[in-house]
Amino acid sequence: MSDAIKHECGISVIRLLKPLEYYKEKYGSAFYGVNKMYLMMEKQHNRGQDGAGFASIKLDVDAGQRYMSRVRSCQQQPIQDIFAQINERINNELKEHPEYENDVALQKKNIPYIGELLLGHVRYGTFGKNSIESVHPFLRQNNWMHRNLIVAGNFNLTNVHELFDNLVQLGQHPKEMADTVTVMEKIGHFLDDAVAKLYKQIKKEGYSKQEASPIIAERLKVSKILRRAAKNFDGGFSMAGLLGHGDAFVLRDPAGIRPAYYYKDDEIVVVASERPAIQTVFNVPFEEVQELEPGNAIIIKKNGTTKIKEILEPRERKACSFERIYFSRGSDKEIYQERKMLGKLVFPQILNAIDHDIKNTVFSYIPNTAETSFFGMVKEAQNYLNKKKEEQILSIGAKITREELHEILEVRPRIEKVAIKDAKLRTFITQDDSRDDLVAHVYDISYGSVKEGDNLVIIDDSIVRGTTLKKSILRILDRLNPKKIIVVSSAPQIRYPDCYGIDMAKLEDFIAFRAALALHKENDSMHIIQEVYEKCINQVKSKDIDIVNYVKEIYAPFSAKTISHKIGQLLSPADIRAEVQIIYQSISSLHEACPKNLGDWYFTGNYPTPGGNRVVNRAFINFYEGKNERAY
Repeated sequence: MSDAIKHECGISVIRLLKPLEYYKEKYGSAFYGVNKMYLMMEKQHNRGQDGAGFASIKLDVDAGQRYMSRVRSCQQQPIQDIFAQINERINNELKEHPEYENDVALQKKNIPYIGELLLGHVRYGTFGKNSIESVHPFLRQNNWMHRNLIVAGNFNLTNVHELFDNLVQLGQHPKEMADTVTVMEKIGHFLDDAVAKLYKQIKKEGYSKQEASPIIAERLKVSKILRRAAKNFDGGFSMAGLLGHGDAFVLRDPAGIRPAYYYKDDEIVVVASERPAIQTVFNVPFEEVQELEPGNAIIIKKNGTTKIKEILEPRERKACSFERIYFSRGSDKEIYQERKMLGKLVFPQILNAIDHDIKNTVFSYIPNTAETSFFGMVKEAQNYLNKKKEEQILSIGAKITREELHEILEVRPRIEKVAIKDAKLRTFITQDDSRDDLVAHVYDISYGSVKEGDNLVIIDDSIVRGTTLKKSILRILDRLNPKKIIVVSSAPQIRYPDCYGIDMAKLEDFIAFRAALALHKENDSMHIIQEVYEKCINQVKSKDIDIVNYVKEIYAPFSAKTISHKIGQLLSPADIRAEVQIIYQSISSLHEACPKNLGDWYFTGNYPTPGGNRVVNRAFINFYEGKNERAY
């Protein structure tokens, strides 16, 4: 509602386990894999809008034939753009060569993008420019088939500078200091080393150079390459890779920060960032889609054998809770129930805020992604009213009249669609002086949905910066003349930056941080800010192994309720008539609702890797020194 957090990247890998002729015969097209990848990417488009990319590899082609294809786009509709390019190329080939139409062998030989191994990526750029050079998949090319590497992922590494320096020490000259390039070159270095050693060994066994190639593909240990390459990675990641000869892998970070799921049958292996995408596209039940465990990789060899290998020793599981609250599609069976539970568990705070007066309260939600938690909130309101009704009826007993019974039963939660987003205005908002006026008109309201003097409860996924809330939504809602506006966040207060792939990088962006600063000013305790800065600076200089998140000390003197109250004051426009109250989910309720996803560092500051603490301290130094830049 207030300001979108934006989204993460999404990945999809499809490996066809049968010859292309099989899919032509059973499904009517040798383009089965391409079509399924289009659907997989569209079903995960919620994760990334900045760009999209597709890559494919053909297996067992003759020398001189092109076996790798890649297409990327950063257009406004990137998925549609890349598949329009693919379809245009395919259609042109079929038009120019009618003989290809019913000959799968000729199609595979002559038409790009048709392959047994496919990789798709949807991008949201948390760092760097939104240019075609930043769009995954990245490609590392070599004349040796085995040394070709295609990489894409949903990740951010906190120690990319350290990894870059390691590559330089190995004698490499990476073209840029970006985490995707660094990851690709790191894996590529150990891939080159493994291929070279295998080639030397196979030559000693008496095989010719030409005979060595398929033997290298068979003996190459992808798990060993990944262990060597990833041992110093600090961050959250689900990264996918294709090797030129046909091996593939998806590796997940040891804390399980970023998600990955897979499904396998006798026709396909598919890996993706979201379970519902696999369920929907391949029509398989929830139970058959498996989660890739933290620190593990799913490795698909060229011959189709698939194994799960532990690459990095798993740490305490800290899967991202924002996946459940906000990012992933709510159609996932578990996520749907968890979001409803978030709405249920925050209801007692709402009840106190409206003085238990449900009869004169309207419940609604903004934006549409908050609808599921809204259902949970309303159901709990209904449960509360049912208990109250039962008590009233029992207290009156057999003497109750029909009119009294009707009056009691008539009370129910008042549900309205109070605000509607005008999607046409979304991309028109500029950064000039007229922006505030445009922001104020992004939402339309349903006049007459609230009676004058009512309480108005609006639930949202999260309140991050509060800019749109203050400049637009509260003013619009105030036109309905409610007595009180209660804005409810199904997530706790966002206090700390993320450094694992979500676009929340600067402390000063968070309304909770600004509220804490305001409280320190009011309490004449700004010396704490200075002390935290000095501690952060000293830790950077000392390069201690045990990094401490000193920013926690800024929030420590105040309760969550006190900070929420201050947030309400800061976000209330000066000319608003209604009383405004902000309610946030508690940390304990978040954990109760999402028991498998306990990664909560943006709320608690408890980062799952040392790099997280380094980033938050650097973010505070940047804030204190007035540097408007990211901390990673």
